[in-house]
Amino acid sequence: MRAAFSRRQFLRQATLAGTAISVIPCQDPVGADSVPVLSKSPNEKLNIGVIGVAARGASNLSGVSSENIVALCDIDSQRLGMAMEQHPSASAYDDYRRVIDHSDLDCVVVSTPDHMHFFPVIAALQAGFDVYCEKPLAHSVWEARHIREWTARQKAVTQLGTQIHAGDNYRRAVEIVQSGALGAVTRVHVWYGGKVRVFSESKTGPVPPHINYDLWTGPAPMRPFSSDHFHFNWRYWWDFGNGNLGDFGCHYMDLPHWALQLRAPETVQASGEKGHEGDNECPNHMRVDYRYPARDDLPPVHLTWYQGDYRPSEFTEYGDGKGSAVLFEGEKGRLLADYGSKKVFMTEGSAFASPAPTIPNSLGHHAEFIEAVKHRDNTTCNFDYSGALTETVLLGNVSYRLGGEKLVWDDLQLRATNCGEADSYIRREYRKGWSI
Repeated sequence: MRAAFSRRQFLRQATLAGTAISVIPCQDPVGADSVPVLSKSPNEKLNIGVIGVAARGASNLSGVSSENIVALCDIDSQRLGMAMEQHPSASAYDDYRRVIDHSDLDCVVVSTPDHMHFFPVIAALQAGFDVYCEKPLAHSVWEARHIREWTARQKAVTQLGTQIHAGDNYRRAVEIVQSGALGAVTRVHVWYGGKVRVFSESKTGPVPPHINYDLWTGPAPMRPFSSDHFHFNWRYWWDFGNGNLGDFGCHYMDLPHWALQLRAPETVQASGEKGHEGDNECPNHMRVDYRYPARDDLPPVHLTWYQGDYRPSEFTEYGDGKGSAVLFEGEKGRLLADYGSKKVFMTEGSAFASPAPTIPNSLGHHAEFIEAVKHRDNTTCNFDYSGALTETVLLGNVSYRLGGEKLVWDDLQLRATNCGEADSYIRREYRKGWSI
């Protein structure tokens, strides 16, 4: 019997026996009862289940299609049918739980909307599978932390869908910062020029017959069906997505988190304005100030996120016309970088020389995950790293939704010590019938 199945069997037998399998505290995330994973031969193909098969899901499905696609799942039977044409031997479902029931899986790929990341990811981890998940890792801060804890407990191989992380440009930018060429970096500006789409949830209609809307809604509040909050557009409604910060923060803030070894902030404060009305709509224009503590010999960092029309004052001098980018400010110079380019501005009297490469180029984002599963290695966007990144990103939305309240953050206790009202946004309430 394969070792992966043995671990799943252990968990299921413990559940049937009434044994409580509790969440492990963050300060000691790996418990003594963790069951180690033994890999199959690296020459064998992995058996993969894919939950969410269109849009980002189609890209992720394509990225892992070199392996055996055993199960496909989507609440839209039309989208599911198109994926089945490419993988006719796979089993097809509209319920993610049917995928997790497979005993022959090695890993699961989750590409659902944000509000449905948590349940299939946790179910897959608890069943003993390795997991790839689209960004952001979860819909709430608490969910991201819970995933991190279960990942550590299971010693699972994991990866977040921050595809740009695998690009050569990010690696060269990280090397510049970490080489000390810019001097000590204490200030970072991250801006994203996109805006949310303005819709109206009042435009409701009947649920199309090819849609399982109850499963699509999942733990979110049940609202009348509207195409304006459905496929793709869910990103711009709090019940289902996290706005542009949730959509792109894990991409652009990934670079400073990686280069400066950032984890949890000490304080978070947001401001902004919306382009339309209502409690469920995410903002068009937003600014979030994150302040991080010193890390070993690295100084504290003040990072600001800008979206929509908001820009740092430095944009005119250093922005180089880029609609979205990251600007590092160091004692000796500045670095401007985006997905595919970088530019260094040295202060007078300082010279720049490109450091020797120290970070190996990636095999490819999905290939990195596949190889890590086969060899029981780590990935650079594992759920511990990307979970902390996701928590930080989502704290900006918590502050915004509290009217711009400055959050004094206790990372160990997962709470804002100065604002009890934040708890309801840190951990959301689930619709009846959904619990963890």
